[in-house]
Amino acid sequence: MPKLVLSLFPGIDLLGRGFEECGFCVVRGPDVLWGGDIYTFYPPAGRFEGVIAGSPCQDFSRARRSEPTGEGLALLSEFVRVVVEARPDWFLLENVPTVPTLEVEGYRMQRLDLDARDCGMSQRRLRHFQFGSASGRVLVVTRRGRPAIEESQPTCLASEGSRKHRRSWADFCQLQGLPPDFSLPGMTLTARYAAVGNGVAVPVAQVLARAILGAVPWHAVRLCACGCGRPVTGRQTMATASCRKRMERRRRDSMPISSAAASQ
Repeated sequence: MPKLVLSLFPGIDLLGRGFEECGFCVVRGPDVLWGGDIYTFYPPAGRFEGVIAGSPCQDFSRARRSEPTGEGLALLSEFVRVVVEARPDWFLLENVPTVPTLEVEGYRMQRLDLDARDCGMSQRRLRHFQFGSASGRVLVVTRRGRPAIEESQPTCLASEGSRKHRRSWADFCQLQGLPPDFSLPGMTLTARYAAVGNGVAVPVAQVLARAILGAVPWHAVRLCACGCGRPVTGRQTMATASCRKRMERRRRDSMPISSAAASQ
């Protein structure tokens, strides 16, 4: 029987699409794109094995040019609330690397960064994930070798549709792991680019879905201290120099979002 997963803030749900292609059954929660409201959504307890989401990231982005609106933190709190109410075995949140750390009582947490190029893609697209497991399992993420620098493509951004020299719709979709004839009827071209650009590239979602299917007890493997999912050996604590830099940034930028605060 397929494993039932709840997808929050789905948009056109490229994250959920990747999980579906790995055998999960995905139920999509409310989204403003379709007139839904997370604030009035209350999931049943014990029905979902997992909860996945890509919450809005503008407030946490280094590219932000204005003061944070507060909505980013509010929606993270709503995500935590839904997890607490649904009580899944595990959850996965996608966002930018500077997103605050989630704290959900009863779940062992793991943070990891994953570039689309590590998943067999040519697009330079770094995304951040937080994985929580009620049984204390962790993800060991299998990465592939990156393409040569000259073969890498710029990140697919939601704003590309409004640019004069944008890539073709077919190329843009393929860089996000979609078929070149992917269609979103009823949307303007700019809105279609935004919807696809806001999503998690499908092959990245597939890598994470497979890692969740193969998650192991935390004591069965020793992983990099940054939570990237890379095994370490000997006296190592971090797998790469990038991991050390990531931990330094995290100590500087991180601010916990707790399940206790979400319930107030």
